[in-house]
Amino acid sequence: MPGTNLTREEARTRADLLHVDAYDIELDLGSAREGGTFRSTTVVRFSANTPGAASFIDLVAPNVEEIVLNGERLDTANFADSRIALPNLAAENELRVVADCAYTNTGEGLHRFVDPVDGETYLYTQFEVPDARRVFANFEQPDLKAAFTFTVTAPTGWVVVSNSPTPTPEGDGDVQVWKFEPTGRISTYITALVAGPYVGVFDAYENGDQKVPLGVYCRPSLREFLDAEAIFEVTKQGFDYFQEKFDYPYPFAKYDQLFVPEFNAGAMENAGAVTLRDQYVFRSKVTDAAYESRAATILHELAHMWFGDLVTMEWWNDLWLNESFATFAEAVCQAEAPGSKWPHSWTTFANQMKTWAYRQDQLPSTHPIMAEINDLEDVQVNFDGITYAKGASVLKQLVAYVGQDAFFQGVQAYFKRHAWGNTRLSDLLGALEEASGRDLKAWSKAWLETAGINVLRPALTVNTDGEIESFAVLQEAPALPAGAKGQAVLRPHRIAIGLYELTDGALVRTDRIELDVDGPRTDVPQLVGRHRPAVVLLNDDDLSYAKVRLDEDSLAVVTEHLGGFADSLPRALCWASAWDMTRDGELAARDYLALAVSGLGRESDIGVVQSVHRQVKLALDAYADPAWREQGLARWAENAEAQLRAAEPGSDHQLAWARTLASVARTDGQLGLLAGLLDGTAELKGLAVDTELRWTLLGRLAATGRADEAAIAAELERDRTAAGQEHAASCRAARPTADAKAQAWADVVESDTLTNYVQDAVIAGFQQADQRELLAPYTAKYFAAVKGVWETRSHEISQQIIVGLYPAVQVEQATLDATDAWLASAEPAPALRRQVVEARAGVERALKAQAADRAAGARELGH
Repeated sequence: MPGTNLTREEARTRADLLHVDAYDIELDLGSAREGGTFRSTTVVRFSANTPGAASFIDLVAPNVEEIVLNGERLDTANFADSRIALPNLAAENELRVVADCAYTNTGEGLHRFVDPVDGETYLYTQFEVPDARRVFANFEQPDLKAAFTFTVTAPTGWVVVSNSPTPTPEGDGDVQVWKFEPTGRISTYITALVAGPYVGVFDAYENGDQKVPLGVYCRPSLREFLDAEAIFEVTKQGFDYFQEKFDYPYPFAKYDQLFVPEFNAGAMENAGAVTLRDQYVFRSKVTDAAYESRAATILHELAHMWFGDLVTMEWWNDLWLNESFATFAEAVCQAEAPGSKWPHSWTTFANQMKTWAYRQDQLPSTHPIMAEINDLEDVQVNFDGITYAKGASVLKQLVAYVGQDAFFQGVQAYFKRHAWGNTRLSDLLGALEEASGRDLKAWSKAWLETAGINVLRPALTVNTDGEIESFAVLQEAPALPAGAKGQAVLRPHRIAIGLYELTDGALVRTDRIELDVDGPRTDVPQLVGRHRPAVVLLNDDDLSYAKVRLDEDSLAVVTEHLGGFADSLPRALCWASAWDMTRDGELAARDYLALAVSGLGRESDIGVVQSVHRQVKLALDAYADPAWREQGLARWAENAEAQLRAAEPGSDHQLAWARTLASVARTDGQLGLLAGLLDGTAELKGLAVDTELRWTLLGRLAATGRADEAAIAAELERDRTAAGQEHAASCRAARPTADAKAQAWADVVESDTLTNYVQDAVIAGFQQADQRELLAPYTAKYFAAVKGVWETRSHEISQQIIVGLYPAVQVEQATLDATDAWLASAEPAPALRRQVVEARAGVERALKAQAADRAAGARELGH
């Protein structure tokens, strides 16, 4: 529908015409326990600089009861195609819209959830990108900011939280009324409402005369697991760090963090009322990497209070700047804030964020960081590894280029100059140019306006005495994938070269050289005449964004001694390089497995360990020669069991290896161990077989036919929570029977009643890599159904299905052929085409990697 899919040109025209002053929004949620619809009344005051002109306001609702513009009642037929036509505007206008809006179970708009533990109803809003219009009539674009005043009617005894501080409710009947104070001028997508019998813990951030009330909320059924003190600790560290670096006080009246159910993203930066997925309230033991990830999310959203909320992009083509800045800010704060528990955050960034970016940047859908966003469908599929991770990597490179002090001086000027307004990229770059004295136009063109990823390789010669005779950094610009826009380019890089020596089994950095790399070859005379070290590591300290390769001798040392690096960041860089080589078919899947088996035993960083666990499983499932795959999986399972039994009792590594074994167990003995841990007949000292681990064990047993419906039902009886229901749905879909697959498919594709989280769980259970034959008939069914799914489901729900049910486990030419035939005949919308093309690229890459692994196997046999 064109009305739902607002174009950039329509938004520009509307912004040129209108200035929005204020919204008064009344929401009657007295019906929340029954569901269905709720009454929404919006009064918006705005001016038009061309009296007599026409425009429109956005609304997604089952019914509009009343439209009154400047005292004149308009025909409700003016509401069509998710828009209300507004004819003959005056210089100053007041519009009143009364509508019946719908509760959702998709995580978009006003999401409604019933907790099976207490039977109570919980609501929250999620508006990014264009879903505030599902709750109240508004001009749904980021540059039409306004003040928002919410008045909410809700059941007595509920908690109601919005952007402004929560007032004392009025009334003493079955419902009460909360009248919030007006917000500052903010965009529609960061307004928020959370309502229900949530419970809260409260504190305050104090700094001199400044006192900001803090709140942390969750459902009562999770209260026993809510470690609010730890959350407040990270939050206060972020307040200290950001206020100093930004030189601008926190701009809102309070700061609440609300852990809400069935949340589609990690979190959302609603002004003063951040919502987070309530899986971050850990109800079972997790590794330190999970706490680090939660802290990063907390800091990410807090940084958005300035970058995104106080100062907001004019249009969604600068979405990357919002998300990249917050991603960079979360990492630098964790690395530098006094008292931070995760000063190694750049290791995590290199290992996870950059790996995500490298993968995204090699897809046919790759795009410049500053993407051209023509409409809302464009931006909804652009929350990707380029928008977040590549952009943040480039900002890190920019900081190295201009210096951190100058970078933050520019940011400070930017906030002061544009507070409560909207900006473009040029506004930030201008402030940074002023602060640093550098011309950033060429940098911006090279890094922000082009797509693709460069490869840096060392080229060195060594004489018979072991001295370096020549050393250069070679830069390549691989051709962009077929279908990608633009052309590959060489870029300027600020990098460090680390020199490492092997001493008593440890790789220790003995020197570091920092330099600018530009063009196809950059000579490094500083290294000429030096003794050749054991390892030469390009892009040490991970300053730039590039794929890095090791020379042959360094690779040999790293392969034998990867765990020997004294610091975690160079280890992470080598792990990332090895994984990228595996994806590119330069390193065989069997060799990556060998590297993991030999190196993980000495890897101390639990985040790196868990990432490599996931990557090995993917390498074996998708990139290994099918004729050798089972042998590789058997070796990995044996290694996982050995590492599990050898791990320190109660350690994060023990838990990580237990989960890995549960993902790959295949022999009677391994599956028997899982069953024994589940029923208590087996025990590993220190391993807490708690709720989440129990479901992990049961999931593998169900997928291998060792656990039936009775076992799943019994486990659900032990865990009668929403999470338990999701796990049970996944286990049922994972069973290796035709009936189980048919039921899962029907529940997801042929019905639309599942909530977003249950649907996601069913899809995850359905797609089992070792059930390829069972899943083979669903390739044709997928292509028969996928366009209808896109046209009839909401964005979040359809994306789950389109991406999740693509036949990615069928790594064969027939899958590519079926995809190409569909792409040629179905005439899919651009956003749908992008998702399918991205999925296709995964199969194409896997076929190439399998060929490389097959060749490696042939070489082994030849020897």
